[in-house]
Amino acid sequence: MPDLSRLSHPDLDPTETREWLEALEDVLRHDGPERAAFLLDHLLDLSRRRAAAEGHHFGPLGLNTQYVSSISKEQEPDYPGDLDLERKIRALLRWNAMAMVVGANKRLDGIGGHIATYQSVAVLFETGFQHFWHAATEEHGGDLVFFQGHASPGIYARGFLEGTFEESQLLRFRQEVEPGGISSYPHPWLMPDYWQMATVSMGIGPLNAIYQARFLKYLHHRGLADTANRHVWAFCGDGEMDEPESQGALTVAGREGLDNLIIVINCNLQRLDGPVRGNGKIIQEMERLFHGAGWNVLKIMWGSDWDPLLAADHDGRLVRRMLEAVDGEMQNYGAANRGGAYMREHFFGTDPELAKRVEHLSDEQLAGLTRGGHDPVKVHAAYKKAVDHEGQPTVILAHTVKGYGMGGDGEGLNTAHQQKKMKVDSIRSLRDRFQVPVADELLPTEDSDLGNLPFVRPDDDQPEIAYLKARRQELGGPFPSRRTSAPALEIPGLDTFKALFEDTGDREISTTQAFVRFLNLLTRDKNLKERLVPILADEARTFGMEGMFRQLGIYSPKGQLYEPVDRDQLMFYKESTSGQILQEGINEAGAVSSWTAAGTSYSTSGLHMIPFYIFYSMFGFQRVGDFIWAAADMQARGFLLGGTSGRTTLNGEGLQHEDGHSLLMAATVPTCKAYDPTFHYEVAVILQDGLRRMYGPDDENCFYYLTLLNENYSQPAMPETTTPDSVTEGIIRGMYLFQKSPSRAKKKRVQLMGSGSILREVLAAAELLEQDWGVAADVWSCPSFVELRRDGMATDRWNLLHPESEPRVAYVTQCLEGHAGPVIASTDYMKAYADQIRAWVPGRFSVLGTDGFGRSDTREKLRYFFEVDRHWVTVAALKALADDKAVSANTVSQAIEAYGLDPEKADPTTV
Repeated sequence: MPDLSRLSHPDLDPTETREWLEALEDVLRHDGPERAAFLLDHLLDLSRRRAAAEGHHFGPLGLNTQYVSSISKEQEPDYPGDLDLERKIRALLRWNAMAMVVGANKRLDGIGGHIATYQSVAVLFETGFQHFWHAATEEHGGDLVFFQGHASPGIYARGFLEGTFEESQLLRFRQEVEPGGISSYPHPWLMPDYWQMATVSMGIGPLNAIYQARFLKYLHHRGLADTANRHVWAFCGDGEMDEPESQGALTVAGREGLDNLIIVINCNLQRLDGPVRGNGKIIQEMERLFHGAGWNVLKIMWGSDWDPLLAADHDGRLVRRMLEAVDGEMQNYGAANRGGAYMREHFFGTDPELAKRVEHLSDEQLAGLTRGGHDPVKVHAAYKKAVDHEGQPTVILAHTVKGYGMGGDGEGLNTAHQQKKMKVDSIRSLRDRFQVPVADELLPTEDSDLGNLPFVRPDDDQPEIAYLKARRQELGGPFPSRRTSAPALEIPGLDTFKALFEDTGDREISTTQAFVRFLNLLTRDKNLKERLVPILADEARTFGMEGMFRQLGIYSPKGQLYEPVDRDQLMFYKESTSGQILQEGINEAGAVSSWTAAGTSYSTSGLHMIPFYIFYSMFGFQRVGDFIWAAADMQARGFLLGGTSGRTTLNGEGLQHEDGHSLLMAATVPTCKAYDPTFHYEVAVILQDGLRRMYGPDDENCFYYLTLLNENYSQPAMPETTTPDSVTEGIIRGMYLFQKSPSRAKKKRVQLMGSGSILREVLAAAELLEQDWGVAADVWSCPSFVELRRDGMATDRWNLLHPESEPRVAYVTQCLEGHAGPVIASTDYMKAYADQIRAWVPGRFSVLGTDGFGRSDTREKLRYFFEVDRHWVTVAALKALADDKAVSANTVSQAIEAYGLDPEKADPTTV
């Protein structure tokens, strides 16, 4: 089966090839590119069909171009800057970035850092800094840049030249515990005035960039902000593109025509351990991928010093050789330990004619031939083409060398990524190669002295600094820079949601329906309606939200080009360019990225938006936890709502769907306030509190996670004030007394805790204890064991550091003060969830939970199986009393028999 796809095949009939090309040129000249494209499409279609019929493999026709730059020398625009001054600036940045990492690791062995990434990406970054990236001003909303995280030393080095950072801060690279240090990678949480985006977890950057660009379009189409002149740039390595997240949403950008998005892939052909595609061509692979996804693809392959050789390549021999050399070979040609002689023999020497064409070049000149990503003229041409392009997102595939300039300590070597140290000889070589103004006497003579490498910063009146600052002034100011706040919103009071505080009587509803009702009430608020961003992953009907399709509309940049099949129904599927709902399809990673974009809008666009992303709770933190962690780093605000939650509450779906641990995962995120409400009024209180804290005058950097139930039951009215705080305060802080036992005279008492769906089992257990065993039971609703734990830890820490002051008392302890008896907690989550508060519960504490794999059955059977139903709660309470000698052990045995509990039942964690 012949492979007919490679452009590197010898030309068997040059005359015929020339005639075809001349005919195509004639069509282009007389009929234009659209006619030429039409003819080519028909030729390709015929070729593919004939090849398929005859059993041939035609390959990815039309998706690849030659292994040369997309923009020829003749098409390059005039360069707008001073190339010599910019070269000198880059030299200073390369040096200072290297000195930062080498010095830090000499002074503090093992502190880490990366040298090679910035050395390969320096020109790609600097061309953006000097000519393209706008800072936010009154006239321009500002560009957003997702920097390749491992290159952070170079960004800090630029900040040093600009005056953003002092030398003392560069000396404290990766030393952040004490003030004055700078973070390892782009972390807005750690440097909130500086870094815009968190990127270094591989794959996070490209996907988030797509949805940030899409959200800018969303704001523009809805008339909320003018984002027409803004761009989102994302830099990533070719190795990073192996992450599924890097590739997962490329078709989203293509089909929505995100021409405000530019992804630059630093194709140095290497990942951490070795070549990305040693036996292939990663650039050609990426070109096919992005072309197929509907992107504008620009390749920057070879530097200007290759132009004469390419101009002389009349027979295509050089271009064919470029294409047939696999990346493992290309890595060798760029490696410092190979040199020009190796390139002469192994690249040009495979073809005697090619060898003749470079006879006039010395080995040193051959070794100096640059890759396109290191040539500012080539990079600028591609960037300008990308910025001017309309109708498609653009990817720029920039051919570079990893560790460019590091010499034998990393240039083109498999060890480059891990290099944190360099030898004196390699440092001198880097200085000489880039003409860095560091005198010999300032350089150490021994490797052991490299902890004192000097940083170089010319005075402000020197041409390099004056030029750098002038360029940034023209583009709006220093970059990157991050907004930390936006004008506060007017938040409605709790009385707006009073309908959710009343007894529903015979009408049974779920907490999911309570949320939808809350959201509907918000859509009537003139101050907040336009700021709401409902986000769905194709589950609106699951959560009863389909009524919002017509009410708010589904955002689509193309509007609605068809008549929906349910057009004659009240709740028809309505798409609109001004639609408010973000419908992401079955795409949790995309949905949470949209949530992040909306949740950081106060920073990226100076405009508070309020995202509500509702999803199957099992497919939230467990599936996209890395994205949520990055969102917290970027100080995202908004609401995540885990619907159909609880190991036993989503009863029929089984093991893969039933969530018993998302609240524990939420507890790992410091800025996440996680709640498991049982009643409609708890949902309303929590959501209103979130609005107030995140979008009101509090301006708090946090977000909320609420689990929601699909179980319907009658919702009670909110109880009256309890101790030690009001019910609303208790809900927010994590617990309140929902029901006090009426039997005050009984000596046998227990305190029962519950949350979510299992609180109702706890209430039923309180009745059984009273009726069957004469035990008084107070019932506590605990919407957040996470918040209770945090309060307890904060209390313990304060007491530790103030040993001579009167100790503070944890909120759990305050609540239980004066309430006698052991405490039993039961939830629809793993035991570890409620067990978080054990340290602050006075007396005996027993916990029930749903550890183990879920399974399908009725709710009643599942709650028995996981040992959290009313009978198990009752037995656990009696056992705790028996351990306290308040009842006999025989009483517990009687209860086990009375309720039909099987003492030999298998442990649910083992089956």
